Amino acid sequence: METSLTAGMVGGILVGYFALLLLISYWTGRKSDNETFFLAGRKSPWYLVAFGMVGASLSGVTFISIPGVVGAGELNQGFSYMQMVLGYVLGYVLIAEVLMPLYYRLNLTSIYGLLEQRMGWEAYKTGAAYFLLSRTIGAAFRLYLVAIVLQQFVMDAMGIPFQVTVLVTIILIWIYTFRAGIKTIVYTDTLQTLAMISAVVLTVYAILQKMDVSLVEMVATVSDGPYGQMFFFENAWSDPNFFGKQVLSGMLITIVMTGMDQDMMQKNLSCRNIGEAKKNMYSFTVILVGANLLFLFLGALLYHFAESQGISIPGNTDVFYPTLALEYLPLSVGILFVIGLIAAAYSSADSALTSLTTSFCVDFLGFERRKRPPGVERKWRVFTHIGFSTLLFLIIVIFHAMNDEAVINQLFKAAAYTYGPILGLFLYSIWMKKPLSGKAVVIVCLLAPLISFAFNYFSVTWMSGLNLGFLILAVNGGLTFGGLWLYNQWKLR
Repeated sequence: METSLTAGMVGGILVGYFALLLLISYWTGRKSDNETFFLAGRKSPWYLVAFGMVGASLSGVTFISIPGVVGAGELNQGFSYMQMVLGYVLGYVLIAEVLMPLYYRLNLTSIYGLLEQRMGWEAYKTGAAYFLLSRTIGAAFRLYLVAIVLQQFVMDAMGIPFQVTVLVTIILIWIYTFRAGIKTIVYTDTLQTLAMISAVVLTVYAILQKMDVSLVEMVATVSDGPYGQMFFFENAWSDPNFFGKQVLSGMLITIVMTGMDQDMMQKNLSCRNIGEAKKNMYSFTVILVGANLLFLFLGALLYHFAESQGISIPGNTDVFYPTLALEYLPLSVGILFVIGLIAAAYSSADSALTSLTTSFCVDFLGFERRKRPPGVERKWRVFTHIGFSTLLFLIIVIFHAMNDEAVINQLFKAAAYTYGPILGLFLYSIWMKKPLSGKAVVIVCLLAPLISFAFNYFSVTWMSGLNLGFLILAVNGGLTFGGLWLYNQWKLR
């Protein structure tokens, strides 16, 4: 067992890392205003946006979870997650060629302004409200996963309570984002992506050194071993790892949770023009594919290393990578892992807070439609930012108090149902291009997730073992679109 990190080392890492974030914030926050906070003056370098988005897309869930499920998960076992990544690629192409040109042509700050222009007030507010709900719960869940690992392996040894860990993390995020918002995040996300990928590369190198094997030999071992299978065509749609299901699910997830998500699109909209935004999207796609391959290779490597050293696999595979990095590998790996873990925590929350603030200010406070003194709008923006930071903290504390991982996971899955109405609304606004007002729009968007949830719950029994998995998103979006279309037909009579 290697020398462990001390509390003093961890404290020094936290202070040094945060000092670097503050320097970036100070540099990017000079002469900032609302336009800087929301879209960085539309002057973000596309290559920094592309690289930084990788860290935001991977987040803490990928950083600690994907390596663990390679050898132990029913879903995404082996390299099957790459099937979903192939779906991501298809989704990113559609975003670059269909959605982003539309957003730029309409000169949007909040992408949900598309719904107002194409459909009407009710659709606009409903889509924005669903985003606020989805992103708040999603960001809280991702930050919670990283926080409990950071707490177990680092903060408990320092005698710091979980609530203090989360509170300090959120306060620090607020401090370095409250002035320049997305302009700061473009640069901090680049740093955080570099930290996460560097941690994985160093871990791979350290394991190869300890096992005394070359990279080429280990690649061959992984490819031929029990963890190297990438494509799954057996058992058809009843298999959660089936190729067709994974690719289609990946494409839908990308279109909705990136292309129709203010958090991810806000970075793209901060580029100078649509040409640079497309360069960003395609470059990001290539980097993301390589990064996911790296994480999966690390996962297989961790299992081979544990088997060679006689290390038992923990029941909770989320702590598998942290356990090896902090207890069985060189101190340098542990240090960089902690930096990567902190980076993962921040990258999953900083842009979420900024996009939530942007959406609420633009979509509900009407920043772009009502002229107010700049000082008044800045105060409202700051208070909104504080409000969402507080809300995020409270949700994470509630998750922790529940102390039931199964229930928390179900809450996260339930929140994912809220993306279905967003998908249906966007499809209707793009294809139909017909105004559609009335309370029925809201009713359809409320009923679709409930019907989808019930359908998914009984689908295994009703449809001979069919497990829809992420494809329930398509059902949810289809029900929303179909309900809106039927309502429109009824109104035309």
